[in-house]
Amino acid sequence: MDTLKFKTTINCSSCVAKVTPVLNNQENIEKWSVDTENTDKVLTVTGEHIDEADLVKSLAKIGYKAEKI
Repeated sequence: MDTLKFKTTINCSSCVAKVTPVLNNQENIEKWSVDTENTDKVLTVTGEHIDEADLVKSLAKIGYKAEKI
């Protein structure tokens, strides 16, 4: 089980709602959360063999940036 963290531009509950279907459709992600209280808006994803590039690209398609930290 891998846990990855990304600095994102996911700022609020509406943003979280917008990314939910994208993150839920990622095959290898079992669990995810966004800490919107953190200044870096940290997205934490947990799963097996997570494709980081695909995750970043999927978020970019709907207007959000993500950078691994």
